[in-house]
Amino acid sequence: MGQISARSLTAGRLWLAAALLASSFLAVPARAQTASEGLSPTLSAIKKAHAVRLGYRESSPPFSFLDQSGRPIGYSLELCEAIVEEIGVEVDDPNLKIDYVKVTSDDRIDAVLRNKIDLECGSTTANAERGKRVAFSPLMFVAGTKLMVPKASSVQSLGDLKGKTVVVTKGTTNEQAIRAADKKSSLGLTIAVGADHEQSYQMLADGKADAFATDDILLFGLIARHKAQDKYRVTGDYLSYDPYGIMFRKGEPQLAALVERAFRKLGSNRDLVPLYNKWFTARLPTGERLNVPISLQLEEAFKAMDDSASANN
Repeated sequence: MGQISARSLTAGRLWLAAALLASSFLAVPARAQTASEGLSPTLSAIKKAHAVRLGYRESSPPFSFLDQSGRPIGYSLELCEAIVEEIGVEVDDPNLKIDYVKVTSDDRIDAVLRNKIDLECGSTTANAERGKRVAFSPLMFVAGTKLMVPKASSVQSLGDLKGKTVVVTKGTTNEQAIRAADKKSSLGLTIAVGADHEQSYQMLADGKADAFATDDILLFGLIARHKAQDKYRVTGDYLSYDPYGIMFRKGEPQLAALVERAFRKLGSNRDLVPLYNKWFTARLPTGERLNVPISLQLEEAFKAMDDSASANN
C-alpha cells in the first residue's frame, strides 16, 4: 500500500484546529512536587502494588494490538511504558511491574473511572466531552473518520451509501459521527455495530455491511494486518477529526504533570518522531508495513514537546 495522499489546505486547517482544540485540555502544565505533598491516589496505589495497570486493545494496530505470541504491543503502549518509567522515578520504585488489562472501545472509559486500569494505551480520541470525565496526555496522533469499502465497490463518499449498511465499532466517536451525518443528510443508513474493530472488519468481509467507518489510520492498520490491500480501499471525505491521547484519571494534578513530563522527555530527547516512524513507516513486528508518514500537524505538536529547543533560544 502506498503513502496517504497529501491533505487539502482546508483539511489541513481542520486538522490543525483539532490539534489546537485538543491542546486546550490535553496539556497540563508541570507542577513542582514537594516532599510534604505525598502521592496522589493513583500513584499511591501503584507504589503499594509495585505495579502499573495498562489498558490495551486487541485490534487497534499500530497503536495497541497483539503480536503473533499474543503479547500486547504498539505505539501507544510504548508511550505508556515511558510514562511508567516516569512513575517509577516519582514513587521511588524503578522496578515497577506492568500488568496488561484488556479493554474495548465500549468499556475503556469506565475502566479508568472504576479504577480497573491506571493508563489507557489505545487509540482514544481526546475531546471536550470526554475531557469532563477523564484526563488525557499531550497529543500523540490526529486521525479522522473515513470509510473502508471493497475495492470493487462504487462507493466514493458517505452519500453513495444512501439506504445501505455501515458498520461502526461500539462506543467510538466514529459511531457518533456516522449517526450525526445520517440524520443531517437523511441517508436512511442501517448502522450495524461491532464489539471491536476486528468484529466490524469481519462484518464487512462477510458481506453484512457495505462499508466500515472508523479512523483512517485504524482502517489502514487493519488492511495491512489482514494483508488485504487487494480487497479493500479507504475512501471518502473526513467525517470527523480525532486527536488521540493516553487516558488516565482526572483530578490528579501530580499524575497529569508526570504524564506531561514523560512526553517532554521524549520530545527533548528527539525520541517522538523515531518512535512514530517505528510504528507507522517501518515494518511492524507482525510483518506488515503501513507507510503512513507523520503529518505536519503532529510533527509541529511533537516539536512543541521539545524543551531543549526553547532552552537553547
